[in-house]
Amino acid sequence: MSGLVVENIHRLVTMDNQRREIEDGAVVIEHNKIIFVGSTLDAQQWLKKHPMTIGRRVDASGTVVLPGLINCHHHLYQTLTRSIGTAEGLSLFDWLKALYPIWGQMDAEAVYVSAKLGLAELLLSGATTVADHLYLFPNDAKLDDEIRAAKELGVRFHPTRGSMSLGQSQGGLPPDSLCEDEADIIADCIRVIEKFHDPEPCSMLRIGLAPCSPFSVTTDLMKRCANLARQYKGVNLHTHLAETIDENRFCEEKFGMRPLQYMQSLGWTGDDVWFAHMVHPDSDEIETLAKTKTGVCHCPSSNMILASGIAPIREMMDANVRVGLGVDGSASNDGNHLLGEARQAMLLQRVGWPGFESNADRFSAREALELATLGGASTLGRDDIGSLEVGKAADLIAFRVDDLSHAGGMSDPVASLLTCAPGTVWLSVINGQIVVEDSQIPVLDIPALVKRHNEISLELLTKAGGA
Repeated sequence: MSGLVVENIHRLVTMDNQRREIEDGAVVIEHNKIIFVGSTLDAQQWLKKHPMTIGRRVDASGTVVLPGLINCHHHLYQTLTRSIGTAEGLSLFDWLKALYPIWGQMDAEAVYVSAKLGLAELLLSGATTVADHLYLFPNDAKLDDEIRAAKELGVRFHPTRGSMSLGQSQGGLPPDSLCEDEADIIADCIRVIEKFHDPEPCSMLRIGLAPCSPFSVTTDLMKRCANLARQYKGVNLHTHLAETIDENRFCEEKFGMRPLQYMQSLGWTGDDVWFAHMVHPDSDEIETLAKTKTGVCHCPSSNMILASGIAPIREMMDANVRVGLGVDGSASNDGNHLLGEARQAMLLQRVGWPGFESNADRFSAREALELATLGGASTLGRDDIGSLEVGKAADLIAFRVDDLSHAGGMSDPVASLLTCAPGTVWLSVINGQIVVEDSQIPVLDIPALVKRHNEISLELLTKAGGA
């Protein structure tokens, strides 16, 4: 592999310890790592002293370059059921009950095609690392199916082997038909870890274990997954938590504890754990998250569309909780735009949350971008991505700011990425490889993918209607 030089960058946002932003910046990449970050002039001088074979030079004039964005929570299969339930305004539990029968018709091709479509959309929004939560496996579908899609696109991937075992007949939310035997769940968790998991620096694929939620798995399965994950280096734990008031009520009635208290009693806190949502923690629970170094993935659009509430992210960040950003399921967001999600996070924190007054200076554009880069890396337990620094993995993105949507915003081109309409990424480099160029994904026939995806979506709806 030869070197890659991205130069003449209008503004280079490093997200390093000094939060440097470099005018007329440049990044030099060799193999899959960054070997120089600085100005274009300094890069030219550095290359004279450190000659290397340069395979590509990219003129990034008129762009803002950032570390690749990191999506910490998603359900890629849900691209197949966009707008169902959300258009009518269903809340979380009712929405899930409406969609379980449709999702139960999926097979391996449905999981593969939906993952490929969702990942493509994420790539074009600036995502370079994606954590996905697949928790139902009907009709011989496997985690392997979405892993294949990620490998074909070149996405840095954190798939989590989810599970549901507590069906309606046992007091859970999902239908019994979508629940798995717990022995089978554990066996498949071991299989995917030993087949796919790579804990090494700059890894492109790390497995996590992710029982779906307190209302869809048993206490025993939560404990068994935690014990299993901790037998392997770098296998982290993930689940939904405190997403709605209904969930808080469920945990209090069933376990006599609030959701975080319940999870802590099972050993589900620590720097190897991250929770999706955490919309409804109290101040003591925020302190617990900080003390135990437990991560949180904020999913603002999903929380709004399902009317779950506004997570107190400002308070969490001020308490030094590890917080990242997630698009969440396409069917509870209806989009996969990670830069757009950073914008939503910024806006929603300014609106405030119960007990806090609205305040326009509560959350800045740069803080939201940090949530999507450094915050995401920390949440996923990675120190090799999230910033543009020598020795880190070569994941970077470029957005044009010399276009129609950003005209007039050049006084602060970095902030304009979020204050103006979120754009499509112009260039994306993952692990040293160009995966998006001129806002196109060269390896992908998008019209053909969309056509097959829509066919599968219609097939699922037809089957569910006749079931």
